[in-house]
Amino acid sequence: MKLKYLLTGAASALALATAAGADGHMASEMTIVSWGGAYSASQQNAYHAPYMEQSGISIINDESSPEAVAKLRAMNEAGNITWDLVDVEAADAIRLCDEGLALEIDHDDVLAAAPDGTSASDDFGDTIASDCFIPQIVFSTTFGYRTDMVPDGVEPPSSACDVFDLETYPGKRALNKRPIANMEWALLCDGVAYEDVYNVLETDEGQARAFAKLDTIKDQTIWWSAGAETPQLLADGEIFMGSTFNGRLFSLIAEQNQPVGMAWDWQMFDLDGWVVPAGLPAEREARVMDYLKFATDTQRLANQAKYISYGPARASSAPLVGQHAELGIDMAPHMPTDPNNAENTFVNNYAWWADYRDDLDAKFQAWLIQ
Repeated sequence: MKLKYLLTGAASALALATAAGADGHMASEMTIVSWGGAYSASQQNAYHAPYMEQSGISIINDESSPEAVAKLRAMNEAGNITWDLVDVEAADAIRLCDEGLALEIDHDDVLAAAPDGTSASDDFGDTIASDCFIPQIVFSTTFGYRTDMVPDGVEPPSSACDVFDLETYPGKRALNKRPIANMEWALLCDGVAYEDVYNVLETDEGQARAFAKLDTIKDQTIWWSAGAETPQLLADGEIFMGSTFNGRLFSLIAEQNQPVGMAWDWQMFDLDGWVVPAGLPAEREARVMDYLKFATDTQRLANQAKYISYGPARASSAPLVGQHAELGIDMAPHMPTDPNNAENTFVNNYAWWADYRDDLDAKFQAWLIQ
């Protein structure tokens, strides 16, 4: 299923930043918000460190992306925006843009063209999910499992649906402490056709069906809120199987040599990228725009794939993906988009989640404490 919801022709809100940049008045430090762990390390290696070396500025790393929407709402209410750039998933970028909490971007004005002259908007294509969204990566949420805990004579898990099979695969599970992905998997694994999942999930009956399916494993589930938690639980042998981002599992398997395998079927495809908080002072906004042009160019996004198995969002970056910076292994086979990993994939409808997320978040948290 092809990624969609391309939104172009955004009105630019960069006049102040352009003027500030022109006379050299840019902030000397930035607070950049991301997800921590192996992912933040890949950003540090691929573009934070090179940009600091080139510009002489200081980048402060914050790992609050899981709470980005709530915290940006609170900052806006208080009139005190302390973050300069925030890494979010596409659905959250749409929400923040709709609420006026993220800056609209003219992608072709702000971002570098591809080496062959292709405009940024054409190079990123339909990964531009919102006028406020600057894409970085294509990633997936999928499942890791302990290879040494697979019962004798049983085939290892291969699908997200195996998380619901406690008889074949006994043991503790780990799932994200939010509805996104969990609700889709619950319906899909309860027999709803892939193409009908979101139509069913819009209804009260469909939501009840999803919660009922999740009830079957609720008492065997550890609920995580940070992407690093499932890899740690797997490494410690505290769970048999758990969901997390595919790049975190790659780090656990390839870099740490843990006895862990990946179940790729029905991995949840998604997009991740930057938003610029609305209301930054001119000198801070100018610094962010200078950074974005550097950090999202073709080579920098390809460089990130040297450190983590996420696919770069730019078409021109894909041919430049090579080997792991330290291990020397080819990275392409470890990407969620590799044909051997993508036979059955579920593409997150991030526009749908932008509309329904707040309501389902509240229902999911209420269900968790029942």
